[in-house]
Amino acid sequence: MDARTLVARARDLAPTLRERARQTELDRNVSPLVIKELQAAGLFRALQPKRYGGFELSPTAFYDAAIELGAACGSTGWVYGVVGVHAWQLALFPLETQDEVWGEDASTLASSSYAPTGIVEPVEGGYRLRGRWHFSSGCAHCPWVLLGGIVVRDGIPDHVTFLVPSDDYVIDDVWHVAGLAGTGSNDIVIEDAFVPTRRTQPTASLLGGARVHENPLYQLPFASVFANAITASTIGIGVGAVDAYREHTLQRVRASYGGEKSAADPFSQVRLAEATGELDAARLQLRRNMDELLEHAEAGREIPAELRVRIRRDQVRGSRASLDATDRVFESAGGRALFLDQPIQRAWRDVHAARVHAINDFERGLLIYGTHALGGTPPPGSML
Repeated sequence: MDARTLVARARDLAPTLRERARQTELDRNVSPLVIKELQAAGLFRALQPKRYGGFELSPTAFYDAAIELGAACGSTGWVYGVVGVHAWQLALFPLETQDEVWGEDASTLASSSYAPTGIVEPVEGGYRLRGRWHFSSGCAHCPWVLLGGIVVRDGIPDHVTFLVPSDDYVIDDVWHVAGLAGTGSNDIVIEDAFVPTRRTQPTASLLGGARVHENPLYQLPFASVFANAITASTIGIGVGAVDAYREHTLQRVRASYGGEKSAADPFSQVRLAEATGELDAARLQLRRNMDELLEHAEAGREIPAELRVRIRRDQVRGSRASLDATDRVFESAGGRALFLDQPIQRAWRDVHAARVHAINDFERGLLIYGTHALGGTPPPGSML
């Protein structure tokens, strides 16, 4: 499958996802049927290694598909972006570990929760985990989860990702929220689980990807690939809000203003122009940065720090652009947009929920760029 076909398949699913969006929110989870449809369309295989039936497409193809899905249903687009990018991260594990996940069923999915909120104990041959991890989007559909933890080596704390099978944890249904309500981002609870060393990934080792597979795709920095999966899903929500606003405005008549058609209102026209321009710019920056990143990897060049910090800057700016565009049209949509069956208000709640994800922390992302540009060193945990 090529990039154009992948995005076309995502676009073909959009009308159905849009019709189900309200029910997805009420169910507090993407339905298993939708997940199967995404799998049948091959969408989760975008970044998966060819060795396991994947397509090894560029990140921009994957992001474009996430935008299409997110525009139709914010929760579905979010789950696709988060769960779908894990196929790329799993490809950085040893082949023995990848065989464990995909050897019998190459369609197997994994969710995640990277914040190190559980307890990690080094033991012979690996680690023992216990505790609670939060915000594992789409976990109900995934037989594996990627969990963050802290391992202290020679007195220095190191963030590590642990790959854990569903037999070793339970899902606590806590996801009662105002936005992205259909993502099923529930808690992962482990009483006591052993994780062998082959199922661990020190985050520091992912700064330049891995060479388990030949494709340069897998030599990209983890932070750049993962962070922009979140941003792509967030941009998709904004695109959906603006599309809904356009349709809403074409039908709307402003009774308080003498029956004026909203489509003829110059202020509505200006807001639409501003919102679409913000989103177009965000998408172009995302594509430029990821294409340039892949060019460096394909040429075997080291990824320059200037590119890493620029990607981080534009990543948070892209998410912020989606929020600003959604706010802009929501403020102009009128009282009818408040009803719960209206997509504009759902997108408004979803994009604000996306904004509070740690990777979308606007000020911190800009601080990383500004610090580097002025000769300083970005703080630890900058996700570069």
